[in-house]
Order: sequence, then structure tokens, then C-alpha cells
Amino acid sequence: MRRTRYVPSGPYAPPAGAHELTVTSADGARLHAELHGPADPAAPAVVLVHGWTCSTAFWAPVLRELAADHRVILYDQRGHGRSAAPGPGGYSTEALADDLEAVLEQTLEPGRRAVVLGHSMGGMTVMAAAGRPALRERAAAVVLCSTGASRLIERARVVPLRSDRLRARIHRAILGARVPMGPVTPLAKRLLRYGTMGPGSAPAMVEACAQIVHACPRAVRAAWAHVMGDLDLDARVGLLTMPAAVIVGTADRLTPPEHAHAIAAALPHCTGLTELPGLGHMTPVEDPGAVSRVVRRLAADHGGASRGPMTDGDPHAVEEKTT
Repeated sequence: MRRTRYVPSGPYAPPAGAHELTVTSADGARLHAELHGPADPAAPAVVLVHGWTCSTAFWAPVLRELAADHRVILYDQRGHGRSAAPGPGGYSTEALADDLEAVLEQTLEPGRRAVVLGHSMGGMTVMAAAGRPALRERAAAVVLCSTGASRLIERARVVPLRSDRLRARIHRAILGARVPMGPVTPLAKRLLRYGTMGPGSAPAMVEACAQIVHACPRAVRAAWAHVMGDLDLDARVGLLTMPAAVIVGTADRLTPPEHAHAIAAALPHCTGLTELPGLGHMTPVEDPGAVSRVVRRLAADHGGASRGPMTDGDPHAVEEKTT
């Protein structure tokens, strides 16, 4: 597994003391995973799924909020962080769903369920896994954070052009570019802040995100951009029958709030849509407290600790839709 340098200290540095393990997915892909927090079966469990070009390091601020009293499970999506890049045919939403299933099955003790939080491509991973047995049985609730189910290129607002067609064409070219990102320079940080973060983002926050994003291999970045450019998971959202919360920053240029509103309206059991004023796409880093509060509420209301043996029925199915 490759090791990458991130910011060495402060609230955005990856916490030490994790128990590390390797998860094997359905196609043999090997994923780096980490376990943090108390091993006590009574502690609520949380699984954090990061987004495009990120890694487990992205979750450092949220991890610091939750790990004192939650069992927190992190993993690097295939090709990111310390997880190996997939071979030909290994880039797809179905592969992401396979990976999440493998993580749930291989990191959670029998009978234990978790709140599953997906950010950006991590949220797409959760939606792709909707209807999968492992997600139905092991997810007490889900959080879809700064994400979208379809039309990502068309709805993005990184390039401020009036022409929808021209804007989409430029977005596709930028996101799918295979050029090296190079070192983290002042210009690179200004561009990253503009595209992915709110205007009030602190320099240390921007630096941490830049180090993470620039560490993603360019071939991996381009391959996943191609997958997301053709994303269509609208039909999967309605299969997420467990309690689900949605979070978005009002200044998100990559997945603007219209995505969050569409997802919340399609969820069978939406527990709430949280809009964070002035925040961009990197909401778990920009306001880890707000994101963690949503996770804590779901864990308290719907579980996440160990339970008895699972039944064959779907314990999460509900009839009433809440917003």
C-alpha cells in the first residue's frame, strides 16, 4: 500500500492510533480500512465513505468529533489513498457498491449495524448500493452529504457560463483531464477553494484539502470523473428505505443544492435536509460539527450499536415519508 503525506498536525491531520486492516471486494480489489474509537459493542457504529480524489484523511475533523464515543470505520475507495487502483473494468458504480458491501460485511461484528455517511462520490456509492443485502441489513441509517444522483456535469456551477451546453462541455473537460495536478501552490489552493469550498474557508482548511486532492493519481482521478460524468442513480434513491438524512452547503458549486432537494424528495424516509449557509462542497471539513450532529442524531434515534440476530424481513422499511 502506498503512503501519502498529508498535513502533519492540527485538526485536519489524520489521527493516529487506528487499527488498520485490508478488506477484499468481490472482484479481489484490496481496500485499506481503519477502525477508530471504542470497541465496546454498545458504542454506535459509523461508516464514513469519502468522495472523489479524497481518502480516509479527509475525515480527520469528523473523526475527532465522533471517535470518543462511536466506533468509526473508514476506508479508502479503490484507487484512492492506500487502496490499489483497479484493473480494466474496475471503475463503475457497481464496483463502488461491491466495495461498500465488503466493508460492511468485513468490519462490522455480526448483528452490528452502523450509520453510513457518504460524501460526494461516497454518497453516490451509498445510492449505488441501495437494495444490496448488506446495506439493507447493516445500515441503521444513511447520510447523503454534498452529493447528487444524476446530471452532475450539467448542474455543476464551477464555470459561471449562461450556456448550459458550453458549461457542461467545459466541466467535462476539466473534471476528466489526465494532466498532473502538480505541487500544492498558492494558485492551486485558490482554484481549489473557489471550486470546492465556501468563501470563508480558513487557509489551514484549504491546505489540508489541497494536500489530499493533489495526492490522488491522475489516472484514477480521470477514470472516476468519466464514471460520474455518466452517472444515473435516480432510480436507486427510492430503494434507500432506511432513515436517511441529506446535507448540502448552499455555496456548493460541484453538487449544488438542487441535487440535495431532489434526493430528499425521492427518499422514502427522509429525516431532514440540512442546508449549511455559505459552505461549499467540502462540508465535512468546512463544518465537521454540523455534519457530526446529524450523524449523532441518527445514531441516537435509529441505532448503530450491536443487536441480536438479523431477521429475514427489512427492519428499516417505513410507509410514511418525512421531510
